[in-house]
Amino acid sequence: MTTSHDPLETLRQTFGFDAFLPGQQQVIDKVLAGRSALAVFPTGQGKSLCYQLPALHLSGLTLVISPLMVLMKDQVDFLRSKNIAAARLDSSLGFDEINQIYNRLDAGQLRLLYVAPERFANERFISLISRQDLSLMVTDEAHCISEWGHNFRPDYLKLAELARTFKVPTVLALTATATPKVSDDICRAF
Repeated sequence: MTTSHDPLETLRQTFGFDAFLPGQQQVIDKVLAGRSALAVFPTGQGKSLCYQLPALHLSGLTLVISPLMVLMKDQVDFLRSKNIAAARLDSSLGFDEINQIYNRLDAGQLRLLYVAPERFANERFISLISRQDLSLMVTDEAHCISEWGHNFRPDYLKLAELARTFKVPTVLALTATATPKVSDDICRAF
């Protein structure tokens, strides 16, 4: 957890920005108040900060589901450069690397964990996550939930039920591309 309770102070001290981009503070305030949200921001307008910053203020793990391995790696590298305990579980990692991450999770040493939606087919992972104190579940590229959105991925349909199963108090869905129909599907699912 961060030492400051002020999101703007965390923005400055940890992330090195002087001000929020339009819409970021509203989403962050909702998440920190324990309210789930859908954020539709154009690419490059700071969706990631909407969960990265709250993760430093929340008591438990922030679980980020993303279909993009390259994005997960970039995000984890960025967070580590800021001395934030983050990891990713994806198919590019070896057995020993995955075990190290599982051990860090068991020890409560991670603030953020990035996984692909397909990771939830792994029973060992499900068992491990069910033992975690999850504060926030983030669904990036949330338009994949909707059969009306581009890049529909059936594994995304399971995420809302998993959030309920794991008793995640707050869910944040993020996308750059959501028509009103897709937004309705996302909100209805979660």
